[in-house]
Amino acid sequence: MKKIIKIENLHCAGCALELEDEIRKIKEVEEVTVDFVTQTITLTASDDGIKKAIKTANKFENVRVVDDAETKKIDVKPIILISVAVLLFIIGVFLSNTVKVASVILYAVAYLSVGYPVLISTAKNVIKGRVFDENFLMTIASVGAFCLGEFSEGVLVMLLYQTGEWLQSLAVGSSRKSIGELMALKSDKAYLMQGDDLLEVAPEELKIGDRILVKAGEKLPVDGKLLSKVGTFDVKSLTGESELKYAEKGEEVLSGSISIAGAVQVEVVRLYQDSAVGKILELVENAGSKRAKPEKFISKFAKYYTPIVCGLALLTVVFAPPILGLLSENRFFYKDFARWVRSALTFLVISCPCALVISVPLTYFSGIGACAKKGVLVKGATYLDTLANANIFAFDKTGTLTEGDFEILSVQPAESVTEQELLEIVASVEINSNHPLAKAFNGFEKRKTEKLEEVAGLGLTAEIDGKTLLVGSAKLLKEKGIDFIENKSVNTIVYVAREKEYLGSIELGDKLRSEAKETIEKLKEEGVERFVLLTGDREERARKTANEVGVYEINANLLPQEKLKKAEELKENGALVYVGDGINDAPVMKCADCAVSMGKLGSAAAVEASDLVLIADNLKGLVWGKKIAKRTQKIVHENIVFSVAMKVAFMALGLFGILPLSLAVFADVGVMLLAVLNSFRAKIQ
Repeated sequence: MKKIIKIENLHCAGCALELEDEIRKIKEVEEVTVDFVTQTITLTASDDGIKKAIKTANKFENVRVVDDAETKKIDVKPIILISVAVLLFIIGVFLSNTVKVASVILYAVAYLSVGYPVLISTAKNVIKGRVFDENFLMTIASVGAFCLGEFSEGVLVMLLYQTGEWLQSLAVGSSRKSIGELMALKSDKAYLMQGDDLLEVAPEELKIGDRILVKAGEKLPVDGKLLSKVGTFDVKSLTGESELKYAEKGEEVLSGSISIAGAVQVEVVRLYQDSAVGKILELVENAGSKRAKPEKFISKFAKYYTPIVCGLALLTVVFAPPILGLLSENRFFYKDFARWVRSALTFLVISCPCALVISVPLTYFSGIGACAKKGVLVKGATYLDTLANANIFAFDKTGTLTEGDFEILSVQPAESVTEQELLEIVASVEINSNHPLAKAFNGFEKRKTEKLEEVAGLGLTAEIDGKTLLVGSAKLLKEKGIDFIENKSVNTIVYVAREKEYLGSIELGDKLRSEAKETIEKLKEEGVERFVLLTGDREERARKTANEVGVYEINANLLPQEKLKKAEELKENGALVYVGDGINDAPVMKCADCAVSMGKLGSAAAVEASDLVLIADNLKGLVWGKKIAKRTQKIVHENIVFSVAMKVAFMALGLFGILPLSLAVFADVGVMLLAVLNSFRAKIQ
């Protein structure tokens, strides 16, 4: 089973990687991701594996597993410790030229007051065999400075490091808060109507069929069907659009929508966990478990980088002094040993990989949050990267480029049946179908059907009163040897036969989405070069729709397996984004590099099949998603190049003795904070 465990006191991204490795060693655990930004552990494991993972997390440094209901208090302890250390350090500096003994004592107290958490963590980690982390680097650097008699620098190393850690926690906390704002979608209570009584209950307690009252200004706690005559809802928090939604009796309204025109009555149609808000929060919480390639690279990089850097620092201390002595005085001896130890310590401080390990996942996290605020749910950073790079977009037609709300345009019965009888026959068979055109037959009287069977891509067969019925395309009737005259129309035609007798046809119309053409144009502006229509519909109807929206590569009359084969061919030319309804296109969606589902979150199939979900059922979300994905990827690359370049430059200065140890810490903290602040740009919409 899959489980998300919330934790606290995970203070660095490197620690997150170490904890992840520890939990991965548990044999009952199949997959695990520890996310430093969200402070969560996402794992797939048995019940025993989950229990062992919780136990491992609770034993890891100061980490603690917390319940959803727990609220973390603001930790003022770091502020107090840093303030005390700064005060003692300043007094020590003033006394350093007069009362040196007192100055050294003050330095020592200042160092211990701010550095004891780091020293304790280092000792515990060394005992457990976890040596090469940032705690170890800072301990070696500061203790080394004290050993060289550089007491003020030793204190500054620890003081600046702890200050940087505190500023980092504030910056990351800010990003968590921005995602946490999505939690505001959830209602804390619901008003359940039972006769004349109004009971206040938790949204999780509501059952399908319950009637609830939503007061003016309050959010819908679950998805429901409007029972009141009319309703007006603010859906900006769901879709990112400020346009109001007007609903009539019987229409579906999504959880998270705010009733703004008075109290309305709603019938629950989905449990909380299956409703829009539940799915949104689930997707956002799980997003960190699917990492993009840069994140995976940084994780591996950090694992080997620190030991290598420590080895280089040691080699510097061992070989640089005698080589210098040999070159300067032509004899083998250790010259300026203290200077090279100081350079090695500076090298260690600057080499800390925090800037990369924190800023890269934080950038993706911010990008996913920005998408969510625009009504685009992304299941993981890897799909954000795919969307940014994708140059081929393939679309389904019905319910994607068109609204999918079919209406009956004309009925053409044969002489043996009446118009009403033909409609009732089709309605009786189509009621069992998931195809969008089935909705056009709601409201007609239904007859009892037996032996219903779907003929993939062609239609349906069933029995009514012991007689076999065929309802579907012209191709279905031709395959069964039915004699009839095929109608010529760009609209959808449903043909009907009973046994070998042709009963007539029904013409259905479907409207183009108003935003479809604009979306294609905007995607072209974003650099997408190839647009393809994949549909099982007829050639002439597919061409009409494609021409109206500006898609010129058309593949019509495709059976499900043919559509899948075409998608595989498209993938050979680059990353493929497929946009469909998420119900009938599951195989193609699974094949695509990035699958986007149309249709509101009411469809559980849409959420399961796709990598991106357009909550508002609006194609404009593709444009927002593409823009945000490209900006996120650009910022990730900026942070990687900037961090690596700065590290190399400062390490070179440190090795040549140009950069003091205290400034090395300042440079390390500065690079990390600049990278983190840059990552926040991904949140800009």
